[in-house]
Amino acid sequence: MVLSNTYQLAVILSSFLLPIVTYFYFTQRPKRSPAGPLPPPTEITDIFIHPIKSCHYLTVKSARLLPTGLDLDRHWMWVSYPKLEFQTIRQNSKMTLIRPSYDAETDILTVVAPVPDSIDQKLQFSVPAHPSQEWLAKHTQLIYANIWGKETSAHAYSTDLTGPFNNFFGKEVRLVYKSPFFDAPRKLPSNGAEDILGRPASTCFPDLMPILVGCESSIDELNSRIRANDDITIDIHRFRPNIIVKGNQPWDEDRWKTLRILPKPGSKSATQTFVLDVTQRCARCQVPNVDPETAGKHKRQPWDTLMKYRRVDEGITYKPCFGMLCVPQGEGGMLEVGMKMEVLEVTDKHRYIPGF
Repeated sequence: MVLSNTYQLAVILSSFLLPIVTYFYFTQRPKRSPAGPLPPPTEITDIFIHPIKSCHYLTVKSARLLPTGLDLDRHWMWVSYPKLEFQTIRQNSKMTLIRPSYDAETDILTVVAPVPDSIDQKLQFSVPAHPSQEWLAKHTQLIYANIWGKETSAHAYSTDLTGPFNNFFGKEVRLVYKSPFFDAPRKLPSNGAEDILGRPASTCFPDLMPILVGCESSIDELNSRIRANDDITIDIHRFRPNIIVKGNQPWDEDRWKTLRILPKPGSKSATQTFVLDVTQRCARCQVPNVDPETAGKHKRQPWDTLMKYRRVDEGITYKPCFGMLCVPQGEGGMLEVGMKMEVLEVTDKHRYIPGF
């Protein structure tokens, strides 16, 4: 039977086009990430600020996001004297009883702590929350504080103001301040170093990165394991995060690489979006064993439970992980509870680079 000219042409075109179509289908289609699909967007449920490193936190509905982290977060720090070494809950769990408060109308930070061996007496002082260079020049002394063996410039307050806290610490200390606006930057180490991050970035007094994000879904899963062994529940405040989101699957944040926070409809910041680079998982010490409300330290939890199943980073296998450390892109703006956070990229290549 003689094939029609039309049929012959179709056969020829099919023989020619099929390999081309097949090639483009398998080589040009979007490749599925080995880290899995992008999770659905989630919601910011809480924002926490820790004005003084290792001291009590503030719960806020909104906060200004700066390139160095949240405004007021870890801009102050206690150091020993005369060595000027940073002080944390690791050495002195009572530090969480030092409670800062912020008055936005007067822009004043007030710091209160219990007097040792007293039932109702308090230590207290107040300072400008955003001091000018002129104020600092008049009321503080420029020093170099030591954080993890590296020095950074800081402003030390007069002992006339903070001297009574020597008794609280049981040794001589100084309170120091670092401005995110005009002081010499403290460059990020570890995964935030310029050659790793791809751009210069800095912060004030956090251990490593400017922002720590935690998930409710993960703390809930952790607590289900803790309750199976001890009749306690661990509050997420113990991990000292900045941003809390609902999350999706527990521990799905391990895959996050790039985050975008979307504006809240109808808010003053309705045109602002924020992008965070996720540098690494947050490796934990035993600070979360300390109850921030009482300064009591639990002998086992959550450390014991985390050590059983959250040693998930090949870069730091002797410590468990909770939360993701992030570095903001751009100049920032106002962050609010209720904003949506979406994951733009995921990765299976996170590896903690030790070192400060």
